[in-house]
Amino acid sequence: MFSNDNNIETIGQLAEVVKHYIGLQTEYVKLDVIEKVVRLITVITLTLVLSFLVVLILIYLSFAVAYALMPAVGGVWAFSIVAIFYFLVFILFVVFRKKWIEKPVVKFLASLLME
Repeated sequence: MFSNDNNIETIGQLAEVVKHYIGLQTEYVKLDVIEKVVRLITVITLTLVLSFLVVLILIYLSFAVAYALMPAVGGVWAFSIVAIFYFLVFILFVVFRKKWIEKPVVKFLASLLME
C-alpha cells in the first residue's frame, strides 16, 4: 500500500536533489575559504610593504632630525635624543599593545572570518 513505484521514484529524486545540494554547499564553503585566505594574504602583503616603506621614511626622518639637532646639542647627543624618543615610543607600544595592536587585529580577523 505504501510502497508503490511513484513513492520510490519521488524518494530517489529527493535523494538526488539532497546530494546535489550538499555538493553545492561544499563548493560554496571551498570558495568562501579561498576568498578569505586571498583577502588575508592581500592584507598581510599590503601591511608588510607599507610597514617597510614607513620604516624607511622613519630612518631618513630620524637622520634629518638628528642632523638638525646637532648644532644645538652636539653630535652624539642629537642621535641620543632621537634614540630616546624611539625608546619611549617602544615602551608605549609595549604598555598599550593590547589596545593598539591585539584588539584591532583580533577584531579584523574575526570580522573577516565571520562573514
